[in-house]
Amino acid sequence: MSIVRPYGDTTGDGMVQLSFTLPIPHDKRAEGAAVQLANKMGMDPALLVHAKPMGEGFTFFVVYGKVSHLVDTDKVQVVERDFPLLSAKEVNAVIKRKLRRRLNVVGACIGTDAHTVGIDAILNLKGIAGEKGLEYYRELSVTNMGAQVSVPELVEEARAQKADAVLVSQVVTQRDAHLQNTRAMSAAFREALPAGKRPLLIVGGPRFDELMAGDLGVDRIFSRGTTPREVASYLVHALVGSPS
Repeated sequence: MSIVRPYGDTTGDGMVQLSFTLPIPHDKRAEGAAVQLANKMGMDPALLVHAKPMGEGFTFFVVYGKVSHLVDTDKVQVVERDFPLLSAKEVNAVIKRKLRRRLNVVGACIGTDAHTVGIDAILNLKGIAGEKGLEYYRELSVTNMGAQVSVPELVEEARAQKADAVLVSQVVTQRDAHLQNTRAMSAAFREALPAGKRPLLIVGGPRFDELMAGDLGVDRIFSRGTTPREVASYLVHALVGSPS
C-alpha cells in the first residue's frame, strides 16, 4: 500500500503527537493558544496533554490529536546508498591495492559549533554503536581538528595534509547556521583550489537534508544514524573505485 495515514491507537486513525514552544507565560490562555495552533495545523480534535513553563515568558506544550492527511510513499524522495558497505579489512585492502598510499582525511566542526560528538563518533578510534572510527583503518590518515574551526583554518589544514576528503559536522542549526557554514566552506574550497585538486567535501548532522548536497556545494551529506563504516565505504567508492 502506497497511501498511508498516521497510526495512534488503532490502524489508520490519523492520531499524531506534536510538541512546540510558544513565547507566552503558562496560564489558561496559553493552553488555549496551543490548542488553537494545533487546530490551525489540521489537528481536530486537538487534546492538550502537557504544558510546562520554560523560563520566563515561554511555555512548552505537547498536543495529541487527529489529522486527516494522507501520505503517498511512492512520492517520497530519499538518497539511497549507491555503494557497497565494506568491512574495515576490505576498505584497507582496496586503498592499499588501488591508491597505493594512505587516504588522507581531515575533519572538523566549523563556525561556532562546539559539538564534537558527531565528528568524534566518525573519526575517533572508539567510534560508535560497536563500530571503530576512521582512525582504526590503517590505510586512512586522519586529522581531527576538533570544534569551532574557522573555514580558512580548515582550508589551510586540508592543503597542508593534502586531504583527499574533508568531513564537516554541524549540530548547531539556529537560524540555519549549518547551511550558511556549509555554503561558506564549499565556496572557500572552490576559490582556494582548482577543479580536480579539491578534496571530497562531506558534511553531516541531524538536521541536514541529504537531498541538498548540490545546493550546498558538497559531494555528500550524511544525516543522523550514520556509522564510520558507511563513511569509510563511501570514501572508497568516491575516491578509489570499485573494490573488485
